[in-house]
Amino acid sequence: MAVGDVRGVLQYVPLFRGRTFAVVFAAGLPESAVAETLLDLKALQEVGVQLVIGVLDGGLGALADRATELEIKFALVPAEGDGAGAAAILERGQAALINYGAVPPLGAELAELGRVVKAAKLIALVNGPGVVRDGKPLHAVACSAVEALPGEIEGAAMLAQAAEVCRAGVARVHILDGRRQGVLVDELFSNEGVGTMVHTDSYREVRSLREDDVPELLAMIGRSVRREHLVPRDFDEIVQQSADFMVLCVDDNVVGCVALHRYGSIGEVACLYVKQSHEGSGHGRELVGAAEEKAKGEGLASIFVLTTRAAEFFESQGYGRVTMEAIPEERRRKLENSVRESVVLAKELA
Repeated sequence: MAVGDVRGVLQYVPLFRGRTFAVVFAAGLPESAVAETLLDLKALQEVGVQLVIGVLDGGLGALADRATELEIKFALVPAEGDGAGAAAILERGQAALINYGAVPPLGAELAELGRVVKAAKLIALVNGPGVVRDGKPLHAVACSAVEALPGEIEGAAMLAQAAEVCRAGVARVHILDGRRQGVLVDELFSNEGVGTMVHTDSYREVRSLREDDVPELLAMIGRSVRREHLVPRDFDEIVQQSADFMVLCVDDNVVGCVALHRYGSIGEVACLYVKQSHEGSGHGRELVGAAEEKAKGEGLASIFVLTTRAAEFFESQGYGRVTMEAIPEERRRKLENSVRESVVLAKELA
């Protein structure tokens, strides 16, 4: 594995630690793929992920034997499909291996399991290609959008079942081709994934800044502070202005931020940053749009932005160049003292 790949994986570790993943193996999967997936599950357990491993239509004994050889910490759930029994085993710090009969990989039984064990993810390793739309993999869709998806969908029944699992209380449902070696790692540790993820509507959201977001925000803006010789911000300063900030989260991971500062009836869009790993994904436009909506909601008449590098971007969002005299005197004095050669752009709000 390349160094960059390792770094990409490590960013997810703190997000997964302490979460419960329910992983379901369909019948008839190739032994080589099952063996590699179990190795990956062992690695997840070692970084603090709690595991419920379900086996459909028999085969629990063979899977348990492999888990024993790999020294996975587990216990068998005594009764078939007993979610409460699985939850008790998780509390002891072991993975729970649970047997199911001939049930659908995302049927009501598995939805109940996910609900009872409070799974953050339910991952179905199916014996087939999973969900394909118009000949291409369908990567991510909100559960509320499943019914209205256009195009010809292979695996539509599984997709509808996954949406029901989400509605039952599991935030993320992944449908993966269990025949493919390495599919679990490729899905969990990449931005787009290789299977289909059905998620609740909070998968991607712009929300207010929380205090525990501040270290992430400071790390994100530090690169620009250094390159553009900006005045560094510190933790306390951000906390004091926290009401001005919003962050964009993808799967609970902060990937961008923006601030809206107020000067009477005029607002300033500031501190627009997107992580390097998420640049080019439209996140900047989404954050600016969120700042504009916030400004409208607060009754501001117009907004402006000061930038040294992103004038063309803001012009594409409907901003026009104006003179320094168009911005509030208080802000103009700060800019003059900073000796930055910024372009000023402004936009009227309807």
